[in-house]
Amino acid sequence: MNGRRIQGFMLTGGTRATLRGTCNRTGRPQEGTILIAPHLEAGLYDAIVTAGAVVCGGGGQTGHMQSLCRGRGIPVLRVDEADLAALVGEVTLDLENGSILLDPDPAPAPAPVSGAALPTVADLGAACAVIADFQDIRTVNSCGPDAGRVDTFFIREEFLCLAAGLSPLDALAGGPDEVARYGRALAERLCSFVEELIPGQRLVLRLLDLRSDHAASVTEQSAVAVEPNPELGLHGARWLLGSAPYRDALHGMLDTLRTRLGDQAARVHLSVPFLNDADEYAQLREHLELPPTVPLSAFIETPAAVHATPGICAAGASELFVGVKDLVQFYLAADRGNHLVADSYQTRHPAVLDGVRRVVEAARAAGTPVRVFSLGADLAHYLDRLPTPDGYMMCTAELTQVLRPSAAPAGRGTWAR
Repeated sequence: MNGRRIQGFMLTGGTRATLRGTCNRTGRPQEGTILIAPHLEAGLYDAIVTAGAVVCGGGGQTGHMQSLCRGRGIPVLRVDEADLAALVGEVTLDLENGSILLDPDPAPAPAPVSGAALPTVADLGAACAVIADFQDIRTVNSCGPDAGRVDTFFIREEFLCLAAGLSPLDALAGGPDEVARYGRALAERLCSFVEELIPGQRLVLRLLDLRSDHAASVTEQSAVAVEPNPELGLHGARWLLGSAPYRDALHGMLDTLRTRLGDQAARVHLSVPFLNDADEYAQLREHLELPPTVPLSAFIETPAAVHATPGICAAGASELFVGVKDLVQFYLAADRGNHLVADSYQTRHPAVLDGVRRVVEAARAAGTPVRVFSLGADLAHYLDRLPTPDGYMMCTAELTQVLRPSAAPAGRGTWAR
Protein backbone atom coordinates (compact mmCIF):
# COMPACT_ATOMS: atom_id res chain seq x y z
CA MET A 1 0.00 0.00 0.00
CA ASN A 2 1.53 3.29 -1.10
CA GLY A 3 -1.49 5.49 -0.46
CA ARG A 4 -1.72 7.90 2.40
CA ARG A 5 -2.98 6.51 5.69
CA ILE A 6 -4.77 8.70 8.26
CA GLN A 7 -4.54 7.21 11.71
CA GLY A 8 -7.49 7.56 14.04
CA PHE A 9 -9.17 5.96 17.03
CA MET A 10 -12.19 3.65 16.91
CA LEU A 11 -15.02 4.98 19.05
CA THR A 12 -17.37 2.14 18.09
CA GLY A 13 -16.66 -0.99 16.10
CA GLY A 14 -18.54 -2.61 13.28
CA THR A 15 -18.95 -6.08 11.80
CA ARG A 16 -16.24 -5.91 9.12
CA ALA A 17 -12.47 -5.51 9.11
CA THR A 18 -12.53 -3.00 6.22
CA LEU A 19 -15.22 -0.83 4.68
CA ARG A 20 -15.03 1.14 1.47
CA GLY A 21 -17.47 3.91 0.65
CA THR A 22 -18.16 7.42 -0.61
CA CYS A 23 -17.67 10.30 1.79
CA ASN A 24 -20.82 12.25 2.68
CA ARG A 25 -20.03 15.77 3.88
CA THR A 26 -23.55 17.20 3.41
CA GLY A 27 -25.03 16.35 6.81
CA ARG A 28 -28.02 14.87 4.97
CA PRO A 29 -28.94 11.16 4.88
CA GLN A 30 -27.25 9.22 2.07
CA GLU A 31 -27.71 5.48 2.46
CA GLY A 32 -24.54 3.46 3.00
CA THR A 33 -22.08 6.35 2.68
CA ILE A 34 -19.35 7.35 5.13
CA LEU A 35 -20.62 10.35 7.05
CA ILE A 36 -17.92 12.99 7.68
CA ALA A 37 -18.65 15.45 10.49
CA PRO A 38 -16.58 17.50 12.95
CA HIS A 39 -18.82 16.36 15.82
CA LEU A 40 -21.83 14.08 16.20
CA GLU A 41 -24.97 15.88 17.30
CA ALA A 42 -28.69 15.16 17.46
CA GLY A 43 -29.35 17.20 14.32
CA LEU A 44 -27.37 14.62 12.32
CA TYR A 45 -29.60 11.73 13.46
CA ASP A 46 -31.04 10.90 10.00
CA ALA A 47 -27.61 11.05 8.38
CA ILE A 48 -26.08 8.89 11.12
CA VAL A 49 -28.61 6.04 11.07
CA THR A 50 -28.41 5.70 7.28
CA ALA A 51 -24.59 5.79 7.17
CA GLY A 52 -22.39 2.77 6.60
CA ALA A 53 -19.79 4.35 8.89
CA VAL A 54 -19.00 7.67 10.52
CA VAL A 55 -15.73 9.63 10.69
CA CYS A 56 -15.66 12.56 13.11
CA GLY A 57 -13.14 15.02 14.48
CA GLY A 58 -14.07 14.82 18.17
CA GLY A 59 -16.10 13.03 20.79
CA GLY A 60 -15.82 10.09 23.15
CA GLN A 61 -16.73 6.43 23.03
CA THR A 62 -19.91 6.77 25.04
CA GLY A 63 -21.41 10.06 23.86
CA HIS A 64 -25.13 9.82 23.09
CA MET A 65 -24.82 9.66 19.32
CA GLN A 66 -21.80 7.34 19.54
CA SER A 67 -23.92 5.07 21.72
CA LEU A 68 -26.62 5.17 19.06
CA CYS A 69 -24.05 4.02 16.50
CA ARG A 70 -22.82 1.26 18.80
CA GLY A 71 -26.37 0.00 19.16
CA ARG A 72 -26.85 -0.07 15.38
CA GLY A 73 -23.44 -1.61 14.63
CA ILE A 74 -22.29 1.54 12.77
CA PRO A 75 -18.52 1.99 13.14
CA VAL A 76 -17.32 5.43 14.26
CA LEU A 77 -13.70 6.51 13.73
CA ARG A 78 -12.31 9.68 15.27
CA VAL A 79 -9.43 11.46 13.52
CA ASP A 80 -7.77 14.83 14.01
CA GLU A 81 -10.21 17.46 12.84
CA ALA A 82 -7.57 18.89 10.49
CA ASP A 83 -7.55 15.56 8.59
CA LEU A 84 -11.26 15.71 7.77
CA ALA A 85 -10.60 18.02 4.80
CA ALA A 86 -8.75 15.21 3.00
CA LEU A 87 -11.76 12.90 3.12
CA VAL A 88 -13.47 13.32 -0.24
CA GLY A 89 -14.66 10.82 -2.82
CA GLU A 90 -14.11 7.16 -2.03
CA VAL A 91 -11.97 6.03 0.89
CA THR A 92 -11.33 2.76 2.70
CA LEU A 93 -11.73 2.43 6.46
CA ASP A 94 -9.34 -0.06 8.02
CA LEU A 95 -11.50 -0.78 11.06
CA GLU A 96 -9.11 -3.31 12.52
CA ASN A 97 -6.32 -0.73 12.77
CA GLY A 98 -8.44 2.39 13.24
CA SER A 99 -7.27 4.20 10.13
CA ILE A 100 -8.36 5.51 6.73
CA LEU A 101 -6.66 4.63 3.46
CA LEU A 102 -6.73 7.27 0.73
CA ASP A 103 -5.95 4.61 -1.85
CA PRO A 104 -8.15 2.91 -4.44
CA ASP A 105 -7.56 -0.57 -3.05
CA PRO A 106 -8.83 -1.75 0.33
CA ALA A 107 -6.47 -3.22 2.86
CA PRO A 108 -6.52 -6.99 3.24
CA ALA A 109 -8.64 -8.24 6.12
CA PRO A 110 -6.47 -9.35 9.05
CA ALA A 111 -6.88 -12.75 10.64
CA PRO A 112 -9.17 -12.97 13.67
CA VAL A 113 -7.47 -12.60 17.02
CA SER A 114 -7.80 -15.55 19.34
CA GLY A 115 -9.04 -15.03 22.87
CA ALA A 116 -11.21 -16.32 25.67
CA ALA A 117 -14.77 -17.38 25.05
CA LEU A 118 -17.55 -14.82 25.02
CA PRO A 119 -19.80 -14.58 28.06
CA THR A 120 -22.88 -16.73 27.53
CA VAL A 121 -26.49 -15.66 27.32
CA ALA A 122 -27.07 -17.19 30.77
CA ASP A 123 -24.61 -14.64 32.20
CA LEU A 124 -26.90 -11.78 31.16
CA GLY A 125 -29.73 -12.72 33.52
CA ALA A 126 -32.97 -11.04 32.44
CA ALA A 127 -31.37 -9.16 29.57
CA CYS A 128 -32.33 -5.67 28.44
CA ALA A 129 -31.62 -4.43 24.90
CA VAL A 130 -30.92 -0.72 24.42
CA ILE A 131 -32.59 0.18 21.13
CA ALA A 132 -33.06 3.11 18.76
CA ASP A 133 -36.12 1.94 16.78
CA PHE A 134 -38.43 -1.04 16.28
CA GLN A 135 -36.03 -2.60 13.76
CA ASP A 136 -33.72 -3.31 16.70
CA ILE A 137 -36.49 -5.36 18.33
CA ARG A 138 -36.76 -7.41 15.14
CA THR A 139 -32.99 -7.90 15.12
CA VAL A 140 -32.95 -9.24 18.67
CA ASN A 141 -36.02 -11.40 18.23
CA SER A 142 -34.53 -13.00 15.12
CA CYS A 143 -31.63 -14.42 17.15
CA GLY A 144 -33.29 -17.80 17.68
CA PRO A 145 -34.50 -19.48 20.87
CA ASP A 146 -32.30 -17.35 23.14
CA ALA A 147 -34.12 -14.17 22.06
CA GLY A 148 -36.63 -14.86 24.83
CA ARG A 149 -33.86 -14.18 27.34
CA VAL A 150 -34.32 -10.51 26.44
CA ASP A 151 -37.41 -9.52 28.40
CA THR A 152 -36.94 -5.74 28.18
CA PHE A 153 -36.27 -3.23 25.41
CA PHE A 154 -35.16 0.20 26.52
CA ILE A 155 -35.44 3.38 24.46
CA ARG A 156 -34.77 7.05 25.17
CA GLU A 157 -37.68 9.38 24.36
CA GLU A 158 -35.37 11.74 22.50
CA PHE A 159 -34.33 8.93 20.11
CA LEU A 160 -38.02 8.16 19.58
CA CYS A 161 -38.52 11.83 18.68
CA LEU A 162 -35.55 11.95 16.32
CA ALA A 163 -36.72 8.83 14.46
CA ALA A 164 -40.23 10.28 14.13
CA GLY A 165 -39.09 13.77 13.10
CA LEU A 166 -40.59 15.31 16.25
CA SER A 167 -39.23 18.47 17.85
CA PRO A 168 -40.27 18.07 21.51
CA LEU A 169 -39.47 21.57 22.79
CA ASP A 170 -41.29 23.20 19.87
CA ALA A 171 -44.31 20.95 20.40
CA LEU A 172 -44.43 21.50 24.16
CA ALA A 173 -44.27 25.27 23.67
CA GLY A 174 -46.97 25.29 21.00
CA GLY A 175 -50.10 25.32 23.15
CA PRO A 176 -52.57 22.60 24.24
CA ASP A 177 -53.28 21.26 20.74
CA GLU A 178 -49.59 20.82 19.94
CA VAL A 179 -48.93 19.26 23.34
CA ALA A 180 -51.74 16.76 22.78
CA ARG A 181 -50.50 16.04 19.27
CA TYR A 182 -47.01 15.35 20.63
CA GLY A 183 -48.36 12.88 23.20
CA ARG A 184 -50.38 11.05 20.55
CA ALA A 185 -47.40 10.92 18.19
CA LEU A 186 -45.26 9.30 20.90
CA ALA A 187 -47.99 6.78 21.59
CA GLU A 188 -48.35 5.90 17.91
CA ARG A 189 -44.63 5.18 17.70
CA LEU A 190 -44.71 3.11 20.86
CA CYS A 191 -47.64 1.06 19.54
CA SER A 192 -45.52 0.02 16.56
CA PHE A 193 -42.79 -1.04 19.01
CA VAL A 194 -45.19 -3.11 21.11
CA GLU A 195 -46.39 -4.91 17.98
CA GLU A 196 -42.85 -6.26 17.54
CA LEU A 197 -42.63 -7.75 21.04
CA ILE A 198 -42.95 -11.47 21.67
CA PRO A 199 -44.75 -12.82 24.75
CA GLY A 200 -42.97 -11.99 27.99
CA GLN A 201 -41.27 -8.85 26.64
CA ARG A 202 -41.91 -5.21 27.56
CA LEU A 203 -40.71 -1.75 26.56
CA VAL A 204 -39.19 0.81 28.96
CA LEU A 205 -39.38 4.45 27.88
CA ARG A 206 -36.81 6.74 29.48
CA LEU A 207 -38.65 10.05 29.82
CA LEU A 208 -37.37 13.05 27.89
CA ASP A 209 -33.78 13.93 28.79
CA LEU A 210 -32.81 16.44 26.10
CA ARG A 211 -29.69 18.39 27.02
CA SER A 212 -29.56 21.99 25.84
CA ASP A 213 -26.77 21.37 23.30
CA HIS A 214 -28.73 18.54 21.71
CA ALA A 215 -32.00 20.47 21.92
CA ALA A 216 -30.48 23.40 20.05
CA SER A 217 -29.81 21.22 17.02
CA VAL A 218 -33.39 19.89 16.73
CA THR A 219 -35.39 22.98 17.86
CA GLU A 220 -36.54 25.57 15.34
CA GLN A 221 -38.93 27.89 17.21
CA SER A 222 -38.31 27.70 20.95
CA ALA A 223 -35.51 29.48 22.75
CA VAL A 224 -32.87 27.11 24.11
CA ALA A 225 -30.62 28.32 26.91
CA VAL A 226 -26.90 28.30 26.19
CA GLU A 227 -25.29 26.45 29.10
CA PRO A 228 -21.55 26.36 29.80
CA ASN A 229 -21.76 22.66 30.76
CA PRO A 230 -24.93 21.00 29.39
CA GLU A 231 -24.09 17.60 30.95
CA LEU A 232 -24.46 19.24 34.37
CA GLY A 233 -27.29 21.52 33.33
CA LEU A 234 -31.06 21.66 33.12
CA HIS A 235 -32.14 18.26 31.84
CA GLY A 236 -33.53 14.96 33.05
CA ALA A 237 -35.58 15.04 36.27
CA ARG A 238 -34.62 18.70 36.84
CA TRP A 239 -36.24 19.79 33.59
CA LEU A 240 -39.22 17.46 33.89
CA LEU A 241 -40.10 18.94 37.30
CA GLY A 242 -40.49 22.39 35.74
CA SER A 243 -42.62 21.45 32.75
CA ALA A 244 -46.41 21.31 33.05
CA PRO A 245 -46.84 20.84 29.26
CA TYR A 246 -44.71 17.69 29.41
CA ARG A 247 -46.96 16.29 32.14
CA ASP A 248 -49.99 16.90 29.92
CA ALA A 249 -48.27 15.32 26.92
CA LEU A 250 -47.35 12.27 29.00
CA HIS A 251 -50.97 11.79 30.07
CA GLY A 252 -52.06 12.14 26.46
CA MET A 253 -49.54 9.46 25.51
CA LEU A 254 -50.73 7.10 28.25
CA ASP A 255 -54.40 7.65 27.35
CA THR A 256 -53.70 6.92 23.68
CA LEU A 257 -51.77 3.76 24.58
CA ARG A 258 -54.68 2.49 26.68
CA THR A 259 -57.15 3.29 23.89
CA ARG A 260 -55.04 1.64 21.19
CA LEU A 261 -53.60 -1.31 23.11
CA GLY A 262 -56.04 -2.06 25.92
CA ASP A 263 -54.41 -4.34 28.49
CA GLN A 264 -51.28 -4.51 26.32
CA ALA A 265 -50.55 -0.88 27.26
CA ALA A 266 -49.16 -2.28 30.52
CA ARG A 267 -46.20 -3.56 28.49
CA VAL A 268 -44.94 0.04 28.23
CA HIS A 269 -43.13 1.17 31.40
CA LEU A 270 -41.68 4.57 32.32
CA SER A 271 -38.30 5.49 33.78
CA VAL A 272 -36.97 8.71 35.38
CA PRO A 273 -33.66 9.99 33.93
CA PHE A 274 -30.80 11.86 35.62
CA LEU A 275 -32.11 11.52 39.16
CA ASN A 276 -30.30 12.57 42.35
CA ASP A 277 -32.30 11.39 45.35
CA ALA A 278 -35.55 10.07 46.81
CA ASP A 279 -37.06 13.53 47.25
CA GLU A 280 -36.58 14.28 43.58
CA TYR A 281 -38.17 10.94 42.66
CA ALA A 282 -41.20 11.57 44.90
CA GLN A 283 -41.60 15.15 43.67
CA LEU A 284 -41.48 14.08 40.06
CA ARG A 285 -44.01 11.30 40.51
CA GLU A 286 -46.36 13.81 42.18
CA HIS A 287 -45.68 16.46 39.51
CA LEU A 288 -46.44 14.00 36.71
CA GLU A 289 -49.65 12.98 38.51
CA LEU A 290 -49.04 9.31 37.88
CA PRO A 291 -51.59 6.95 39.45
CA PRO A 292 -50.23 4.19 41.72
CA THR A 293 -50.99 1.62 39.02
CA VAL A 294 -48.36 3.15 36.68
CA PRO A 295 -44.89 1.83 37.61
CA LEU A 296 -42.03 4.32 37.47
CA SER A 297 -38.44 3.09 37.54
CA ALA A 298 -35.35 5.20 38.17
CA PHE A 299 -31.99 5.66 36.48
CA ILE A 300 -29.02 5.65 38.83
CA GLU A 301 -26.33 7.61 37.01
CA THR A 302 -25.00 10.17 39.49
CA PRO A 303 -22.94 9.58 42.66
CA ALA A 304 -25.75 11.25 44.64
CA ALA A 305 -28.22 8.66 43.35
CA VAL A 306 -25.82 5.86 44.29
CA HIS A 307 -25.78 7.21 47.85
CA ALA A 308 -29.57 7.61 47.82
CA THR A 309 -30.40 4.17 46.37
CA PRO A 310 -32.03 2.79 49.55
CA GLY A 311 -34.25 5.89 49.78
CA ILE A 312 -35.17 5.77 46.08
CA CYS A 313 -36.25 2.15 46.51
CA ALA A 314 -38.26 3.07 49.61
CA ALA A 315 -39.92 5.94 47.72
CA GLY A 316 -41.48 3.37 45.40
CA ALA A 317 -39.16 2.99 42.40
CA SER A 318 -40.44 -0.07 40.57
CA GLU A 319 -36.97 -0.91 39.23
CA LEU A 320 -33.48 0.54 38.97
CA PHE A 321 -31.30 0.93 35.89
CA VAL A 322 -27.62 1.68 36.51
CA GLY A 323 -26.32 4.08 33.85
CA VAL A 324 -22.64 3.20 33.96
CA LYS A 325 -21.60 5.56 31.16
CA ASP A 326 -22.73 8.63 33.09
CA LEU A 327 -21.51 7.25 36.41
CA VAL A 328 -18.01 7.04 34.97
CA GLN A 329 -17.89 10.67 33.90
CA PHE A 330 -19.31 11.96 37.18
CA TYR A 331 -17.17 9.76 39.41
CA LEU A 332 -13.98 10.52 37.49
CA ALA A 333 -14.73 14.10 36.36
CA ALA A 334 -14.04 13.01 32.77
CA ASP A 335 -16.50 14.16 30.08
CA ARG A 336 -17.50 11.06 28.14
CA GLY A 337 -17.77 13.11 24.96
CA ASN A 338 -14.30 14.67 25.21
CA HIS A 339 -11.55 12.63 23.58
CA LEU A 340 -8.90 14.76 25.29
CA VAL A 341 -9.70 13.04 28.60
CA ALA A 342 -10.32 9.59 27.15
CA ASP A 343 -7.51 8.08 29.22
CA SER A 344 -9.24 9.26 32.39
CA TYR A 345 -12.62 7.90 31.33
CA GLN A 346 -12.34 4.32 32.62
CA THR A 347 -15.42 2.09 32.68
CA ARG A 348 -13.57 -0.39 34.93
CA HIS A 349 -12.25 2.11 37.50
CA PRO A 350 -12.47 0.76 41.08
CA ALA A 351 -14.50 3.78 42.23
CA VAL A 352 -17.08 3.19 39.51
CA LEU A 353 -17.32 -0.52 40.29
CA ASP A 354 -17.72 0.29 43.98
CA GLY A 355 -20.63 2.58 43.15
CA VAL A 356 -22.31 -0.06 41.00
CA ARG A 357 -21.79 -2.64 43.72
CA ARG A 358 -23.47 -0.39 46.28
CA VAL A 359 -26.49 0.10 44.04
CA VAL A 360 -26.92 -3.62 43.34
CA GLU A 361 -26.56 -4.58 46.99
CA ALA A 362 -28.97 -1.86 48.17
CA ALA A 363 -31.54 -2.80 45.54
CA ARG A 364 -31.34 -6.47 46.40
CA ALA A 365 -31.77 -5.66 50.11
CA ALA A 366 -34.89 -3.65 49.27
CA GLY A 367 -36.28 -6.29 46.92
CA THR A 368 -36.18 -3.85 43.99
CA PRO A 369 -35.14 -5.28 40.58
CA VAL A 370 -31.90 -3.78 39.27
CA ARG A 371 -30.17 -3.91 35.88
CA VAL A 372 -26.67 -2.74 35.03
CA PHE A 373 -25.58 -1.31 31.67
CA SER A 374 -22.41 -2.78 30.20
CA LEU A 375 -20.35 -2.16 27.11
CA GLY A 376 -19.58 -5.43 25.38
CA ALA A 377 -15.89 -5.09 26.17
CA ASP A 378 -16.64 -4.76 29.89
CA LEU A 379 -19.22 -7.50 30.39
CA ALA A 380 -16.83 -10.29 31.37
CA HIS A 381 -15.00 -7.91 33.73
CA TYR A 382 -18.25 -6.94 35.44
CA LEU A 383 -19.37 -10.55 35.70
CA ASP A 384 -16.20 -11.37 37.60
CA ARG A 385 -16.22 -8.36 39.93
CA LEU A 386 -19.80 -7.30 40.66
CA PRO A 387 -22.61 -8.91 42.63
CA THR A 388 -25.20 -10.39 40.31
CA PRO A 389 -27.93 -7.93 39.27
CA ASP A 390 -31.28 -9.09 37.92
CA GLY A 391 -29.93 -8.52 34.45
CA TYR A 392 -27.54 -6.61 32.21
CA MET A 393 -28.36 -3.91 29.66
CA MET A 394 -26.47 -3.82 26.37
CA CYS A 395 -26.70 -2.07 23.01
CA THR A 396 -28.43 -4.14 20.35
CA ALA A 397 -25.39 -4.88 18.17
CA GLU A 398 -23.29 -6.04 21.15
CA LEU A 399 -26.13 -7.99 22.73
CA THR A 400 -26.70 -9.98 19.54
CA GLN A 401 -23.06 -11.11 19.71
CA VAL A 402 -23.92 -12.88 22.95
CA LEU A 403 -27.28 -14.19 21.75
CA ARG A 404 -25.78 -15.32 18.46
CA PRO A 405 -21.97 -15.63 18.82
CA SER A 406 -21.54 -16.18 15.09
CA ALA A 407 -22.54 -12.52 14.67
CA ALA A 408 -19.36 -11.33 16.39
CA PRO A 409 -17.41 -8.85 14.22
CA ALA A 410 -14.98 -10.53 11.88
CA GLY A 411 -11.36 -9.87 12.68
CA ARG A 412 -12.06 -8.25 16.03
CA GLY A 413 -11.47 -11.36 18.17
CA THR A 414 -13.33 -12.22 21.34
CA TRP A 415 -13.75 -10.45 24.62
CA ALA A 416 -10.96 -11.07 27.06
CA ARG A 417 -11.97 -12.08 30.55
